[in-house]
Amino acid sequence: MILVDGRTGTLTLGDWSCRCVIGKGGLIAAADKREGDGATPLGDWPIRAALLRPGRIGRDHAPALPWRWIRADDGWCDDPADTAYNRPVHLPRTTSHERMTRDDQAYDVVIVLGHNDAPPVPGMGSAIFFHQWVIGENGAPKPTEGCVAIAPEDMRVVLGKLRPGMVTRIG
Repeated sequence: MILVDGRTGTLTLGDWSCRCVIGKGGLIAAADKREGDGATPLGDWPIRAALLRPGRIGRDHAPALPWRWIRADDGWCDDPADTAYNRPVHLPRTTSHERMTRDDQAYDVVIVLGHNDAPPVPGMGSAIFFHQWVIGENGAPKPTEGCVAIAPEDMRVVLGKLRPGMVTRIG
């Protein structure tokens, strides 16, 4: 299990831990999570799969769980009115979505968490991932839009520890 202590900004996996950041909206009960609120939902979220950006991370870091390369036309739907809400989509797309090939390093590694996905409830939050952080102009890691993020060097350590059936507990 990956333990995320959102109050102290600590992520722990076994006897290893590192600093992490959460959503700019802080922590929120999963039942109160809403699209666009910037909050990180409390709870136990199964790790569904990993997405890796070719050219930015090598196959040697591939985890021992389902994973695939991120493609140029990959997106993630965040439009509650779309039937593909909180699902991966192919771009271009006319409804609201996130592009998975970002200019920054955030989505070079994306661990897909099972938040609001079985089945997705429109408006209850989408694209809650565990990914790499981005450093802001002030030199500190930026808070996320609701995800959990860690330093790229720490993500490489985590990738080597991931196993099928693991859960991320956000508390």
